[in-house]
Amino acid sequence: MMDFDDDLTQEDIDTSGIDGKAVEKAILAMLVAFGENPEREGLINTPRRVARMYAEILNGYTVNQEKLINNAIFDISYDEMVLVRDIEFYSLCEHHLLPFLGRAHVAYIPSGKVVGLSKIPRVVDMFARRLQVQERMTRQIADYIHNLLQPQGVAVVVEGVHLCSVMRGVKKHDARMTTSAMHGAFRANLGTRQEFLDNISRGASPLQF
Repeated sequence: MMDFDDDLTQEDIDTSGIDGKAVEKAILAMLVAFGENPEREGLINTPRRVARMYAEILNGYTVNQEKLINNAIFDISYDEMVLVRDIEFYSLCEHHLLPFLGRAHVAYIPSGKVVGLSKIPRVVDMFARRLQVQERMTRQIADYIHNLLQPQGVAVVVEGVHLCSVMRGVKKHDARMTTSAMHGAFRANLGTRQEFLDNISRGASPLQF
């Protein structure tokens, strides 16, 4: 029996939305195109492993959003900033199919409703686990929180390291990309926006990968 280096269940594979057989066929063709021998020991199971990998890292397309939130929205009379910072994420650049990774900082000011703490990182993962560009992912996270809670404001800042810039092209190891998206009070009020930016910069350490 083949030993896979992942924790995927058959249900994970079946609900991923990935056509595993088509991916296996494509990877096999790529190995041949690279001049490799897909029958050698190190590569013989590579197409299936890669298909399983994509079922895992691209599962954001098929997330059940109702189950994701799981009724974890609560009525509360709190109207100060709620911030979840340093949320690690891993995504796949749609231009070269190479990873980009980093951290997201998400804040909102409630307007009568808050969402469970663990749900915000799950929202980040839902949009990160797709073929992406960082700018769009940042906006999608902000829009989702805005539509979910209708808060006074939402702010999202994403910092990323893109392997398509590190491994190829300009080959700049230390280049970082920062994107932001603001709604409501964070866009309209300079003081609110600055409070958010000060909070995420306080004690921040350089991105490591």
